[in-house]
Amino acid sequence: MKFPTSNISLYAFIIASLAFSTSHALTLDLNKLTTTNNIVKAGDKYITLLGQQVNVDEQAPQFKVVDENFSAVTLADFQGQTILISVVPSLDTGVCSIQTKRFNEEAEKLPKNITILTISNDLPFAQKRFCDVEKIDNIKVLSDSVWRDFGARYGLLIKDMGLLTRAIFIINDQGTIVYKELVANISQHPNYDKALAKVRYTAPVIVVDREKDKT
Repeated sequence: MKFPTSNISLYAFIIASLAFSTSHALTLDLNKLTTTNNIVKAGDKYITLLGQQVNVDEQAPQFKVVDENFSAVTLADFQGQTILISVVPSLDTGVCSIQTKRFNEEAEKLPKNITILTISNDLPFAQKRFCDVEKIDNIKVLSDSVWRDFGARYGLLIKDMGLLTRAIFIINDQGTIVYKELVANISQHPNYDKALAKVRYTAPVIVVDREKDKT
């Protein structure tokens, strides 16, 4: 398999993750998960995704991940918000870093009823280090490394790699999935403009009571 030179760091991380995934027992029984093939590639080869695929117009499955302090965070914690979930394989690689920084910049321009989450299988320690160095403070960066619950419920776990495939989801304030992009090759960027336009269109307009503001 030949990988683009610009993505060597990502594929190096993938190789390293193989050793990690085989030496650490997971509470999740991977053998019981649904498999999806021929949708996403790494380099020029299709990869197998584990977990149940979700679709637009379906109710978003609940999930449990952790923050930088290993405290549990669930989808229900953002009830009433319009949510954009940016999924990346690893923050320490080029495309993932750019993707996370782009959404962090865009989040500052969005209404307060829109929340952007970045989820990866990086350990919380690594996520915190990245956020501190890159000044990521407008979005919430969360880890699926403990239970693999998010990846399994959204069909994003890459078989034998221990990583999440690159994806974007938008969930409206009623908990319905209104947008999904599984990026065709994990070395490529998502469609930022399309996702940002969709999340702006989806979020309810915030009505400002200007008379109240004057009092």
